[in-house]
Amino acid sequence: MRVPSVTVKNLLEGELEDLHLRVLAGERNLDRAISNPRVQKPGLAFAGYYAYIKAGRVQIIGESETTYLRTLPPELCLERFARIAEMPVPVFIITKGIAALPGFLEACERHQVPVLSSTALSSVVIKRVSYFLEDHLVPSTWVHGTLLDIYGLGVLLIGPSGVGKSESALDLIVRGHSLVADDRVTVRRYPSGDLVGYAEGALRHHMEVRGLGIINVQDLFGLAAVRDRRGIDLVIELEPWEVDRQYDRLGLDESVFPILETQVPYIKMPVTVGRNVAMLVEIAARNHVLKLQGHHSAQEFLHKLEAELERNRRQRGGNQGS
Repeated sequence: MRVPSVTVKNLLEGELEDLHLRVLAGERNLDRAISNPRVQKPGLAFAGYYAYIKAGRVQIIGESETTYLRTLPPELCLERFARIAEMPVPVFIITKGIAALPGFLEACERHQVPVLSSTALSSVVIKRVSYFLEDHLVPSTWVHGTLLDIYGLGVLLIGPSGVGKSESALDLIVRGHSLVADDRVTVRRYPSGDLVGYAEGALRHHMEVRGLGIINVQDLFGLAAVRDRRGIDLVIELEPWEVDRQYDRLGLDESVFPILETQVPYIKMPVTVGRNVAMLVEIAARNHVLKLQGHHSAQEFLHKLEAELERNRRQRGGNQGS
């Protein structure tokens, strides 16, 4: 599991380019860490309630804060700027292109606190920055496997190299399902507990197929054949078939696979020559959807079998009694 980390510099590196962020102060201190995904407006702190400032949060200064500060005597403003700048604030963002009040940038420079400016409205900056931080300040890891969207279900195929994960995935894509990530699946766990997988950087929308090399799934099959990200709902491990091994034949075993301390439903599927693995994965996904809807085929079969045995037992008891 990777320890999440975001710095002020990360805010300036592309994903938030629509906010047109620029540095007003503290350019040499852009490596300051942002540790809290929630942003704050420091209005109460400017009013003298300094305990309101929470460590590690981005502070948003908008029109309401600026208008209030203009009502204060200049000496009081400078005092409050100095007090707030020495607190554990990673960065201030001034919105709507508002000019910084006299003395504010100087106070931040003295305490090595970066100040950014955006032409966007405060509400837009808060929404975009909050989403960015929530997406990056969560536990993450990566899994060797292939993640697919099958019937709206995120199915992660894992198994040893050469077992046929990519080939099976390619067959499923031909059947109309979608690729999310191949070979290296990055996974994040959000506060809701959801696990979301995706491919990073140049790996997105690409697959490695032995004998063919690297292929671009989107170019070959169109936009519908790829997804940028998908929650992980089911893990299927492909493994070579072992003749002497006993496999579950009823499907009553309910196993789980841990990812980032979250338990994901898990199926171990033996692979051998002649088995249509893609079809079996597709059926497993359909069956899992039925389970989510409250229909467990194996358990229903077992209950019917037990009921039939009980009826036979009663009939035999009745015949013996007569």
